[in-house]
Amino acid sequence: MVGMVGVVACGGEALVPLEEQSDESAAARGVRNGSNLNGSNLNGSNLNGSELNDLSLARMLVSVDYAGAWLEGSTFHGWYSGSHVSGMDFVQARFLGNLGEGGQVELRVDAITPGLGANQDVWTYRVSYREPTDGQWYPICRDASGQPADAIAVAGRWDYRQGLAGVGGAKYDDPRAFTFACEGAAIAKCIRLGYKPWASTGGVNLAAHHQACTRLIRADYCGDGTSHTVDGQWVNLYDAVGVQQDTESWGLEAEWDTEGARCFTEHNRAPAPVSCPGAPRKTECGTAEAFSSGTLLQSETP
Repeated sequence: MVGMVGVVACGGEALVPLEEQSDESAAARGVRNGSNLNGSNLNGSNLNGSELNDLSLARMLVSVDYAGAWLEGSTFHGWYSGSHVSGMDFVQARFLGNLGEGGQVELRVDAITPGLGANQDVWTYRVSYREPTDGQWYPICRDASGQPADAIAVAGRWDYRQGLAGVGGAKYDDPRAFTFACEGAAIAKCIRLGYKPWASTGGVNLAAHHQACTRLIRADYCGDGTSHTVDGQWVNLYDAVGVQQDTESWGLEAEWDTEGARCFTEHNRAPAPVSCPGAPRKTECGTAEAFSSGTLLQSETP
């Protein structure tokens, strides 16, 4: 099966073995975060990093048309020889990704792991790319030790530029494109936190919460794609729709929506003062009432 699909190069950090536990509970409870922005819920607290989706390839892959395939949740569907195919049928499927520099690279799905339990809709993929210079296959995702890591297929594409207000870090719901979000980076982390962009809770679609989460985890206060955090810090996040609860008595950091921080305090993760020229900011930050006026998430730091 050959299709043209949108991908991003990505990488991540390794799972922390909190205790002897199933793969599912490990993914739901603790992922160590390094320079990337992925990790899972750890008693309401999450380590954060700085990148949206790491660049394991030296060249940035950008999204292109699905060309016949599509996603339902994170599961692939398509047609092959007149028959409907889905799920595990996509093992060894080939895709073509376009590089930001204008070239192309061939991709191959080497293995697929179906989701389990509460995350049965979160399928992961081990994907390789063919290096044009030597013809060999290499993983698009790697963990902290350099070993191949999995990715979650997510509909849509992101803008990875920095310093562009309203553009950098933005997500585009392009019906022609999807993203391979590596375990260990912000896009996948926010899915593991429960903000699945294809899902709903209490009648509320979580796509906007997922995007707000990618801003929050990266401390993208200005909403321009620039991260204002350093590795190894902690952040507690919560919402008003019941996905994440406030489990810590930490200092308020910020309110978040899809465009970045609606307001933020001096009690934040930035190693240096942050200024967002021209950005309107709320004068009162962190009230419960804010959730009824546009705030999607709030964050705290210890």
